[in-house]
Amino acid sequence: MDTTKSRFLLLGLAVVGLGIVLGTALWLKLEARPQFGFGGGESDDRLKLYGSVPEFALTERSGKEIGLAKLRGKIWIADFIYTTCTDTCPLQTAVMAKLQEEFAAKPEVQLVSFTVDPERDTPEVLSQYADRHQADRKRWYFITGQRDRIIRLIQEGFHLSVATLPTDGDANGMIPHSPRFVVVDKETRIRGYYDSRELDALSRLRSDVETLSK
Repeated sequence: MDTTKSRFLLLGLAVVGLGIVLGTALWLKLEARPQFGFGGGESDDRLKLYGSVPEFALTERSGKEIGLAKLRGKIWIADFIYTTCTDTCPLQTAVMAKLQEEFAAKPEVQLVSFTVDPERDTPEVLSQYADRHQADRKRWYFITGQRDRIIRLIQEGFHLSVATLPTDGDANGMIPHSPRFVVVDKETRIRGYYDSRELDALSRLRSDVETLSK
């Protein structure tokens, strides 16, 4: 009897230990700093360069195609969400709504939200979601498109983590993805990453956007 109990105890400890290891690995994957090195030194005071956003062709909630040409000449704040998300996405969208209000007098500042669930987040769904958050159609884009194009853009263009397939979501239907905002300058160069859950990071985002707009 004691031997059987010991075996069950050891098995239980092994399962818990494996869960901790896998959970830690996933956390590190999603929370890792951007792996792309600085490109070309610094400018605009302390702002660094993290490379440039590559060309892309996706679909805005209006149903029209949108690419880099539409955003060139703007200072844009990008984030990555999906409309059924109950984790960090509501916070991210609330922050974006606040930024829309704060930068209302700066037409050069554009907000851009990319869905990581394009199969369900059609232009119609994104439009309804955007309207609920009073998103200005000219100042705040919501972008969807082919999954492989969006995943490649996020991973290779913005150097952030996101689940590669819908089945990568957990049992609750959640899609692991980065909670970071990205600031891109008028030349489509990435200038900073900001964790949506950290007040200091959001203060830095506001300051950096102000610096780029001068």
